[in-house]
Amino acid sequence: MTISFDSYPSADGLWTDLRLPFQPGTSVAIVVEHGIVRWIGSPDSMPKDFSGLPTHEGGDALVTPGLVDCHTHLVYGGQRANEFAMRLAGASYEEVAKAGGGIVASVRATREASEDELFSSASHRLQSLLSEGVCAIEIKSGYGLALEHERKQLRVARRLARAHGVTVRTTFLGAHALPPEYAGRPHGSRDYIDLVCNEMLPALAAEGLVDAVDVFCERIAFSLAETEQVFKAAQALGLPIKLHAEQLSDMGGAALAARYDALSCDHIEHLSQAGIDAMREAGTVAVLLPGAFYTLRDTQLPPIAALRAAGVPMAVSTDHNPGTSPVLSLLLMVNMACTLFRLTVPEAIDGVTVHAARALGLQETHGTLAVGRPANFVLWDLQDAAELAYWFGQRPVRTVVRQGKIALGSNRT
Repeated sequence: MTISFDSYPSADGLWTDLRLPFQPGTSVAIVVEHGIVRWIGSPDSMPKDFSGLPTHEGGDALVTPGLVDCHTHLVYGGQRANEFAMRLAGASYEEVAKAGGGIVASVRATREASEDELFSSASHRLQSLLSEGVCAIEIKSGYGLALEHERKQLRVARRLARAHGVTVRTTFLGAHALPPEYAGRPHGSRDYIDLVCNEMLPALAAEGLVDAVDVFCERIAFSLAETEQVFKAAQALGLPIKLHAEQLSDMGGAALAARYDALSCDHIEHLSQAGIDAMREAGTVAVLLPGAFYTLRDTQLPPIAALRAAGVPMAVSTDHNPGTSPVLSLLLMVNMACTLFRLTVPEAIDGVTVHAARALGLQETHGTLAVGRPANFVLWDLQDAAELAYWFGQRPVRTVVRQGKIALGSNRT
């Protein structure tokens, strides 16, 4: 059952006795009015104008911006646990796909599911992420691969935003895989990309269902030329682009995406120095997806040191999907980004806040605690910021303030 976000209490008032991460011993207060952060600072220097506000006692909690999950495939039918077993028995990602599994298996289940069924299952998954402090999330389509079913996924994503009071950025991923009805055709891939560019994307954009456009550019998916065709169609409609890039091989997709000022390039285990340089020049975010890396038992690490040296911002996300990253914990991804990819704790926390927001084009409203921004922040029952990366298997959230409302917990005194 989904509770309407309208029923949650307002977060307006004075939030006291809070600690900022990476500033030991520093106590801060936050003033929220009409859902907007109006003041942040030492309680001793708070303007008298705010002294009469209702008080929310922070209880010496650690406070961070609300978390941002910037790459998910949250809306889909069915599940693919059998493929997990196949990979354990030795099958590769490509072998699973050629056997009729992979993305195409989720396409079948998603097409068979009703919009209400997809909404119900996605709501349960979303609740797990929200309970860990997620205040903004990206949700991709890409399991419909036909106009009516891509529309169905994107409509569910919009419904989730309204029902749960969370910022949702929708991404059209029609170029995720070749639909089964196009397989075996002499020009099946070309014909399908024409459909994506000339019919599906314009229709869905006209209905207000698309915030960004993505492509799976890979040897088992779509070529550089096909990817650029989609980028041009998105550009003509004024839509930003993203890219599944360099996950299984170096296709040169990141450099291509950077030429189109991509918001982000995601996965990037096989990213080259040329791709890094192009991303740096374009201001494109590198989105790290340790859940897929872990599940696929990959051995090619993303080029973290080179990205760090180049100053390319690194985001971290769950990549929640039914096949390669059935992850419903962004905090677990923070831990994995540190343990598997060797990010520092500050890098990992920035990766699920400020850089993740930038990867969605939400840097003006999410990812940082600042005066004039919507109130999206989390109070944690932790003593040290490193604990956000250290613990896994528990949820140390005390209170979540999302879209100016107390979405979880209550600290009013």
